[in-house]
Amino acid sequence: MGFKSFLIDPFARKIVADLRQRSARAIELQEKTLDRLISRAGKTQFGLAHDFKSIKNYRDFKKNVPVRDYEDFNSYIEQVKQGKRDILWPGVPEYFAKTSGTTSGTKYIPLSHESTPHHVNTARNSLFNYVVETGNRSFFDGKMLYLSGSPELQKTGDINTGRLSGIVNHQIPAWAKGNKLPNHTTNCIEAWEEKVSTIVKESAHLDVRVIGGIPPWVQMYYEELLAHSGKSIVKEVFLNLSLFVYGGVNYEPYRAKLESLVGASIDSIETFPASEGFFAFQDKFPSEGLLLNTDAGMFFEFVPLDQIHSEQPDRLSLKQVSLGVDYALIVSSNAGLWAYNIGDTVEFVNLNPPRLKVTGRVKHFISAFGEHVIGKEVERAMMEVSGKFRISSSRIYGSPSGEPGRRPAIS
Repeated sequence: MGFKSFLIDPFARKIVADLRQRSARAIELQEKTLDRLISRAGKTQFGLAHDFKSIKNYRDFKKNVPVRDYEDFNSYIEQVKQGKRDILWPGVPEYFAKTSGTTSGTKYIPLSHESTPHHVNTARNSLFNYVVETGNRSFFDGKMLYLSGSPELQKTGDINTGRLSGIVNHQIPAWAKGNKLPNHTTNCIEAWEEKVSTIVKESAHLDVRVIGGIPPWVQMYYEELLAHSGKSIVKEVFLNLSLFVYGGVNYEPYRAKLESLVGASIDSIETFPASEGFFAFQDKFPSEGLLLNTDAGMFFEFVPLDQIHSEQPDRLSLKQVSLGVDYALIVSSNAGLWAYNIGDTVEFVNLNPPRLKVTGRVKHFISAFGEHVIGKEVERAMMEVSGKFRISSSRIYGSPSGEPGRRPAIS
């Protein structure tokens, strides 16, 4: 055990012990979260318009606050852009996370002073939990390389605006900065091929032990690394590489290719982050699903997928969900989102503690003849027909200019 991992170990154990205690009280914590959100935002424009002061329970909340897509929030977001205060959440956002929407054009998702730390803390918790579960802590003594969007920010009015991963780069705690790759200058390179090439040159001679990013980006990096080094597998370049952290895209269609490039099967942590919140992460190895982040300023609701386009769909709290049902994920948060349909679909695989898997996107739900086909079923069929087909990451997923999209229904 190295010096840094030695120092981190007791802190990690304390964090994970607290995490497990909170997970056992998930339903209680969700009810308290809703109460806090309603109380905190009661005097905002949104809270006044939806009579938050009259909301005493979840039933009242559903009556007063309908499920919304981004378009339904647009008039509020525009006021925030103009510098108006206390619109969706007290004060003004700390950041806007800028995302490319398929139906709404560019989206500006608010991140508040209360919500932003949860993105970083949950990423930390996923690593600490892995350490406690597996005993592998040596990666803290090497370099951790994360492929992400540029950390450069612009202004929307007076609000700093950028891609989520770029924003998070500004929030990295001091204990992790010395280990992190790439450096700031490299990370700001906009041209993706140039950026990957520069990251390879910066990292190829270092002791990289963790790599994080969406699978197609990591595939591109591995291929460039091997071409640069002249080695046949990544393990010949990074002898101590032991962990891959990913999210946003289904790993399975990429697994065989990535493992062949690495030359071994290494441990992985699946995460479920988005601009709207860091929703869940893998807490068991092998995986038993992703642990829902129930005490991080977010209140979750679940709409049965076959009702998501209904005028009055059933809305379920965490204590009302069932195993094996596909739900549209709805979130209210301390960033000022209220009954917001994030567009992802999930299925619970465990209820105590709550663990789920991501099954696709609402827009990929097909039910022209009552067949209720969703992304996971299309993907499974494709995998069965074609096997674990090879993927050209540059052709299929594109050379990114910013943030990864949601996981596609067909990879």
